[in-house]
This record gives sequence, C-alpha cells and structure tokens, in this order.
Amino acid sequence: MTSMEAAPEHFDVITYGRSSIDLYSNNIGAPFIDIKEFGAFVGGSPLNIAVGTRRLGLKSALLTGVGQDQVADFLLSFLVKEGVETRFIPRVAGARTSAVILGIEPPDKFPLVYYRDNCADSKVTIDDVIRTPISSCRLFEVSATALNIEPSRSSAFFAAEEAVKNDVPVLVDLDFRADQWHDPRAFGVMTRAFLQHCTLAVGTEEEVLATMLKDPAQVKITDQQISAPEIQGDVDEAISALIQAGLRALIVKRGEKGSSVFLDDGSVIDVPGFPVEVVNVLGAGDAFASGFIYGYLAGWDWYKACRLANACGAILVTKHGCANFNPTLEEVNAFIEEKGGF
Repeated sequence: MTSMEAAPEHFDVITYGRSSIDLYSNNIGAPFIDIKEFGAFVGGSPLNIAVGTRRLGLKSALLTGVGQDQVADFLLSFLVKEGVETRFIPRVAGARTSAVILGIEPPDKFPLVYYRDNCADSKVTIDDVIRTPISSCRLFEVSATALNIEPSRSSAFFAAEEAVKNDVPVLVDLDFRADQWHDPRAFGVMTRAFLQHCTLAVGTEEEVLATMLKDPAQVKITDQQISAPEIQGDVDEAISALIQAGLRALIVKRGEKGSSVFLDDGSVIDVPGFPVEVVNVLGAGDAFASGFIYGYLAGWDWYKACRLANACGAILVTKHGCANFNPTLEEVNAFIEEKGGF
C-alpha cells in the first residue's frame, strides 16, 4: 500500500440483499380485507440484520439498492440514525425502492404482499460490490432472495468469492420467499450453488426443505402463506445434504422451541427458546440472526450464541414491526436474566 492509499475500512458485519418500506397493519387481529390503517416501518432481511447487529454493538454496513425516490430517503434516514453505514448503497436510476404490505393476525396468520417489480435492491452490480470493503469485514451475510434475478445474483456470487478469498466467513440466510421465484425449485438450484462459498447457513425447517426441493408436489401454498409455503419432505435428509455441501454449521430456527445447530462433525446442539405471547412473527428470524452473529463474532460457543439469538427472536415477536424494534444488548441480556439466564 502506497502512502497515498487509504487503509481499508473494517466492519464487523456487512449484509447484502433486499430492503424495503414495510407497511404493517395497525389493526392487529383484523383480517387483511378489514385493515383500516398501516404503520410505516423499514424492513428487508439484510436491512433488519444490519440494524439488529448494530443495536447489539457491532459495526455494521448494508449493501443493497434503493431508488431515487422518497421511500429511499425514508430508509436511509432511519439507517443513518441507527448508525448503520449507508455509503455502499447505490441509488439506482429508473428503479424503485421495494415495499411490503403486511397483515397481523396472531397467533399464526401474517399475510404479506411484496412489491418488488423493478426493485432497486435487485439491481446491485459487481461494481457496487467492488466499492464495498467485503474483504476486510469480519463476517459477510447474504439473503438468498438476492439470488433470484440478475444482476444481484452474480453480484452475490462475486461478493462471496471475494469474502472466501480473504478468509471472511459467509453466512447465508435461506430466506425462501416462493413468490419471488419463477419456480420454487429454482431457489434450491441457486442456493445449493451458493452454499459452496458459505461457512454458515440459517433457516427454518421449511427453508431447509426448500433448498433441497425437487418435486413441486411437496409445496403446499395457502392464501395466507404465498411467500412462505408449507413444504413437505424429510428434514433430516435435507439437513444432512446441506452440511455435505461444505457448511461448517447449519442453524435451524424452530420458533418457540428454540433452535438447533448441526455441525460438520455430525454433532447436534439443541438450544431451548423463550416462550412468549406472540404479536407478530415477521422479522423474528432476522433478530435471531443478529443475535447469533453477535455471539459468533464474540467467540461464544454455539449454545450461548444461539441462546442469545433465541432471546432476540423472542423479544421481537412481542413487537409490532421488524428492524424498528430490534433489542439492544442491554435489553436482551436483561430479558435472558429475567428468564433464568443463559
């Protein structure tokens, strides 16, 4: 490095993928057709994780795309206030910032509608990746939805290659949203290819099954679950296949039951959850990922890292929205202490 070259900037975590304005129903319990008003929040799995890890004390940056519109101003203003680095987020001419509309009918109905046609976060390019200091961060996190279309797909692969080349662990959030793929099996094809670059993967049992999906008859889609359908299959077999793809660890989220860590040496670690009264499950998985990343980068063992992750997720399901309600480290530690400790 010459005297004129600046040293690379270091981040604890850089997240990559979708971002959106989230319009959540303010009429909790009302069927979608009876919603009278919405609250405006921010969302998108990588954005939520960038905020969640920042609130826990990590230095985080987000790589996504936003439009040249006021919705982008809304997102960027929130991120700046949170202390998430936004300098690597391009404002894409001719594209729109993504939006999601969500209903809240606890305990088990959370219908959502994505508005992602010509969305800016799918326009992230390899040049945008090159401008982002992935090679010097401590962990690179990717939402698998970014693999559904070009140019974000090839940009994700390029970014992962850069991370691996520089010994940066890559975590993929399986983030299966069926309505974002022309064929649900395409999600598995692309994600299995991407796993070759990954150290860690996080997902639900349904997402694990989706990654290995071959028969469309295994997919059961209801009106309430268009983007997150029920998928049938042998979970243990799918988990084994994902581990064999080269992962060091696969972390499976099990809701109120907690989580399980499947390691490449064949061992399994079950981590109990924290039963709470559910208001809204949307975004809880991103809070979980935030907590896990914090524990992983702190050098904690798998059990303790996932116990913190379970607590972050449990706190968020009692809240109205996603990123806006992520807990601080002080808040989550107090919650764990109240529930009996790690």
